[in-house]
Amino acid sequence: MIPFSLLVVVLVFGIAGAADGVSGYQISCGATSEKVVGDVTWVPDGRFVTVGNVSDLRSPGVLPVLSSLRYFPDTSARKYCYVVPAERKRKYLVRTTYFYGGFDGGSAPPVFDQIIEGTRWSEVDTAGDYARGLATYYEAVVLATEKEVSVCLARNDATKSSPFISALEVSPLEDSVYNSTDFESYALSTIARRSFGHDGSAAVSYPGDRFNRLWEAHSDGMPVVESQASVSQAAFWNKPPEDVFRRGVTTAGGRGERLELQWPPAPLPAASYYLALYFQDNRAPGPLSWRVFDVAVNGQTFFAGLNISTAGSMLYGDKWPLSGQTKITLTPAPGSPVGPVINAAELMMVVPLEGRTHPRDVIGMQALARGFDNPPADWAGDPCLPQGNSWTGVTCTQGPLARVVSLNLTNFKVGGSISDGIANLTAISSIWLVGNNLTGPIPDMSLLHHLASGEQPTDRADSSITREHAKVCAEQYIARDDSKQPQEQNGLYVPICTWE
Repeated sequence: MIPFSLLVVVLVFGIAGAADGVSGYQISCGATSEKVVGDVTWVPDGRFVTVGNVSDLRSPGVLPVLSSLRYFPDTSARKYCYVVPAERKRKYLVRTTYFYGGFDGGSAPPVFDQIIEGTRWSEVDTAGDYARGLATYYEAVVLATEKEVSVCLARNDATKSSPFISALEVSPLEDSVYNSTDFESYALSTIARRSFGHDGSAAVSYPGDRFNRLWEAHSDGMPVVESQASVSQAAFWNKPPEDVFRRGVTTAGGRGERLELQWPPAPLPAASYYLALYFQDNRAPGPLSWRVFDVAVNGQTFFAGLNISTAGSMLYGDKWPLSGQTKITLTPAPGSPVGPVINAAELMMVVPLEGRTHPRDVIGMQALARGFDNPPADWAGDPCLPQGNSWTGVTCTQGPLARVVSLNLTNFKVGGSISDGIANLTAISSIWLVGNNLTGPIPDMSLLHHLASGEQPTDRADSSITREHAKVCAEQYIARDDSKQPQEQNGLYVPICTWE
């Protein structure tokens, strides 16, 4: 789990809107109608989430997209999930935004976890930012293994009140973007993305960045160089926006002087990182205009003899080990007529995924959830992962490919029917569905070869019905003219059972 983010928080009163045409989903959480910020339309979240309560904030001057939120007071739920349609095997940029606004009458926002695609992504702690009137956002890049992306919130030991969320964005990326990362095994969590040489009001986003990434301004008082030369996005795998090459930072002394940049400014936890650096020479080509330098990160050579031009250059390391303070050093080659320059940078933590739930188990559990009228509140997202946040009543194996081995919804008062999709749970060994309001026949479970028990507690049914090797025991409420109508006993229906 990522303990922090160095992303600069977004000013509540000054967030910029994107233009029409940004792809993916821009979701305003808790909204009941569409909201427009700048030229982007934010849609209500009702089609993506089935649990939680909504609240409208009364803070004057707050932008429309931050004027509502969804919060989750149910302490029994293991997680609260948004499920967003996606293209299978495509990468997505996911951004979550939080602005507390004192919606619950408290003095400080709660602390909680956020989960993406079954992996515990980061802890959300916005107290410091909120105290300064700011909203906080987090960003990750993840592969959609199926036709949806799930983003969930979950309580942790530090959670004292209801988790909440203000906005959620899910934007598709092109195949070449960050393509050196194995997204079958890892996700990327953005630590910082900067456009050097720009002042604080000049952040770059859509439409300059077609994927709506936010390149925050960073100058730090260093000398700035400007360029009018065009840079082609198509020439770069990561498709950086042309605007980030318009300005850069260089040395004050010019020729022969090293450029040292402490970035990001805060210390990093020991981990592997994806680091991408972007450069452009602001001068026209000529025999005396070459700009060559070595690039080092924390004293280790990142690239030697980089010769940049007006066309721009990119360097990247896909699993670069970093910890503590980070210093980027650009050392000019002997005889170089000018000093080095840097225009932009991205830093993302490489996050190992916590595994996957077997696809057929996902299919089976989703079918059950659709068949039930009122399943538990946390029955969305990954059924098994992360560990400790599986669906209520669901027990799974551990390992890179989790399997559902037990289902126990005894006395949950679930309605609806048992879907035929339950036959996909081929690793399950016990099913307990008594004490519910289920109707309809029990599906064929002949493929569930590991199923060993489905016993019902004797205080809910005649003990003669309960058998040691029962396959399934599910309470049924069947029409009285049905020949298989159960006998009534003490005001309760005796369950229909199938067994070996």
